[in-house]
Amino acid sequence: MRRIIIAITGASGAVYGIRALELLGGIPDVETHLVMTKAARATIGYETDRSVAEVRALADVVHSENDLGASISSGSFRTAGMLVAPCSVKTLSGIASSYDESLVVRAADVVLKERRRLVLLLRETPLHAGHLRLMSDVTASGAIVMPPVPAFYTRPASVADIVDHTVGRALDLLDVDTDAVQRWTGDRGPDEGTLHRI
Repeated sequence: MRRIIIAITGASGAVYGIRALELLGGIPDVETHLVMTKAARATIGYETDRSVAEVRALADVVHSENDLGASISSGSFRTAGMLVAPCSVKTLSGIASSYDESLVVRAADVVLKERRRLVLLLRETPLHAGHLRLMSDVTASGAIVMPPVPAFYTRPASVADIVDHTVGRALDLLDVDTDAVQRWTGDRGPDEGTLHRI
């Protein structure tokens, strides 16, 4: 059983974390551990038609953001890694400075110290020098900063298509293959022509 931690913070883009839970829920050998911040719970209400209870129900295990004694706060509890989707700048800052005040930051810190995979879907734009320094710091510690930049070579027809591709690529980084990613082949076939990377 592969355990994957999903953290949803208060940045815009709660749908990324929700969709990650949905995709992982269809994989039999994956056990999901969810942590939502207070701000995330508010954002879910603003941005989606889901209730917090519905989102919690998508996970195998749900942890309180204030429970610093949770299983995922210890390196002896083995996981395959962690996805923070979306990742707020506040959370990025906490992770960069190892300020383990909340379970989200503590779990991320544990993932890094155990040399496991940490993927941060940072939702902020534009960026100032402080943001860039924080991203550089977490990258130096082993995290992967993955701003959810849409891929247009897939010719998305909806926001859902964009979300699926982004979340699928994020899960790729945790070695979880889903059907959500349209893989680049270099040729889309005779009817759609050949796409070229620029």
